Amino acid sequence: MTNDKSALLIVDVQNDFCPGGALPAPGGDRIIPALNRHLAEARERDMPVYASRDWHPAVTTHFKEHGGEWPPHCVQGSAGAQFHADLKLPADAVVISKGDDPARAGYSAFDGHTAQGRTLLSELRDRQVTQLYVAGIATDYCVRATALDALQAGLQVRILSGAITGIDARPGDADRALEEMSRAGARIVDRIEM
Repeated sequence: MTNDKSALLIVDVQNDFCPGGALPAPGGDRIIPALNRHLAEARERDMPVYASRDWHPAVTTHFKEHGGEWPPHCVQGSAGAQFHADLKLPADAVVISKGDDPARAGYSAFDGHTAQGRTLLSELRDRQVTQLYVAGIATDYCVRATALDALQAGLQVRILSGAITGIDARPGDADRALEEMSRAGARIVDRIEM
């Protein structure tokens, strides 16, 4: 038994990152059963649940047509920006919107904010969370950036290995991201540990 207070963060499980979306991650829909198992377990343990989402304006330097790296995706209010319909987020999950600054990519959930304008870090601090379980899409971008920022903030980070998937824009990116997170201090685990 540990004294660490844990929370679960589901990163960007949105339609545009799943098969049929504008920027699909291979296996984006295949991880949903694992995510739902972790969500159910978090609820049983009374863990706070957070869900980040890309929430881009239509015009942003994140998109290719405006000098960025990616095709348009997860545009605010679009069907592609909605959480996947099969993802069973609890009603009290705190949604963290990111990427809504047109001048910044906003990969990390720690760049985002709640509907009330609070940062993820201030939310976690208020709940005295010291350990963050991270799952979702994409291992090599938003999961990676979020985990590294969490470690930088002094949190213990656990990556739920069966509930992540990468884009792999360059083959091996997801594996390299896992190695980087591990070297930085994240633990790669297959379940929520208590």
